Amino acid sequence: MMIKRHAAVVAPVAGFLLGFLDFVWIKYVPYPFAGLGNSMAAWAVAAFLLTYLSRWRLPVAVPAAIVCLVVAVPSYYLAAALIQGDDWSNLTNTTAILWMGSGVIAGAVFGAGGVLARRPGPLRLPALALPAAVLFAEGVRELTRLGDPNYETGDLVAYATLLAVLGLGLTVWLAGSWRDRLIALAWSIPLTAVGWLLLTATFR
Repeated sequence: MMIKRHAAVVAPVAGFLLGFLDFVWIKYVPYPFAGLGNSMAAWAVAAFLLTYLSRWRLPVAVPAAIVCLVVAVPSYYLAAALIQGDDWSNLTNTTAILWMGSGVIAGAVFGAGGVLARRPGPLRLPALALPAAVLFAEGVRELTRLGDPNYETGDLVAYATLLAVLGLGLTVWLAGSWRDRLIALAWSIPLTAVGWLLLTATFR
């Protein structure tokens, strides 16, 4: 019961901070680092780390991760309204609702991944690969835009490189040995392909 109460407090607070500070990050941090503020992958990794570090069990972790990402959406638009003067209706418009729906899916997958990544068993290393895979998938998506006149080549390469470095760094940090790191990175290859296909199909 105490764990559930802890999650009921931590998850919405984490979501509020994620969304609000995400907008502040975009507003004031230079590129390519600012790109992480608009990164679907970064939010997915946040949900993963929330449950990985909290050591909740699946029945608590998955709803907590979902709440975190869903709350982060209106919190982001709240920051935009307060800091930039954006329309307050953005907190509840169709775009916000669609992003919250995406947060439900990402929270379920990456919230569960954060739990499985610290449990012994056959799913531990594939779960450990999830943060790298989602970052790599977003990086590949950026690189497919090379040659598009709407995007600067240098910006695309710089941001994709940043995502790759973060993916590698997270794998090194989360995995306990070089064997586990190498296996997790191997798992990240097919998972990256799946992630790229989903991103391409969902966000054209």
